Amino acid sequence: MLALSGVGKAFSNGIVALAALDLEVRRGEFLTLLGPSGCGKSTALRMIAGLTEPSAGALTWAGGERPEIGFVFQEPTLMPWASVFNNVWLPLRLRGISKAAAAASITDALALVGLADFAKAYPRELSGGMKMRVSIARALVLRPPLLLMDEPFAALDEITRFKLNDDLLRLKSELGATVVFVTHSVYESVYLSTRIAVMAARPGRIVSQILIEAPLPRGEEFRTTALYNERCRAASQALMEALSPEDRL
Repeated sequence: MLALSGVGKAFSNGIVALAALDLEVRRGEFLTLLGPSGCGKSTALRMIAGLTEPSAGALTWAGGERPEIGFVFQEPTLMPWASVFNNVWLPLRLRGISKAAAAASITDALALVGLADFAKAYPRELSGGMKMRVSIARALVLRPPLLLMDEPFAALDEITRFKLNDDLLRLKSELGATVVFVTHSVYESVYLSTRIAVMAARPGRIVSQILIEAPLPRGEEFRTTALYNERCRAASQALMEALSPEDRL
């Protein structure tokens, strides 16, 4: 689907976020970018989304152009004055699609994330996990072939996080989308991914890749398998080696 070749990103304040980053995104996979805080994971994701441009290198899309993309940020970023229905309508509204014409797509997206009965609710009436589900529904309402997710579950409690991990794998299997997911959790990365790309501390670059051969979707029993435990050890070791000497102290 996409190749990043020799990609670098330097900001005007002198920070070099990425340097010589080479990465392929393969159609249909669940790819996780795993790395320490500040290693450029989110910068790489925003670059894929077209929200920032590389300072060096190139992004090459199969077919020559960027496809429709859904983006889920670290925070739900919902409009507090708008209902759940109207929050999910936003991407369609920005494309000039009326609420009436969008209604079926919005209803389908809310049903996918288990919020069909909350269309008229407002963000203040929802739990943190429900707000994130609304954000995911908004990203999916256009049925994008590529879904980008920037640590969407980091602020949630463990039980909610596990449940949304399962829901995400179910959605990925139902929709057939390609997912690029950012996290600094080894356990989350192994549970969700078909492939993990481990990034070094700034400037970010790929230093290791780990395949997770178990089929999707997965269930709680996967967490007790030898494969899960072995891949968690491998990812932990790769992440430790990716840290700078100062961060290892």
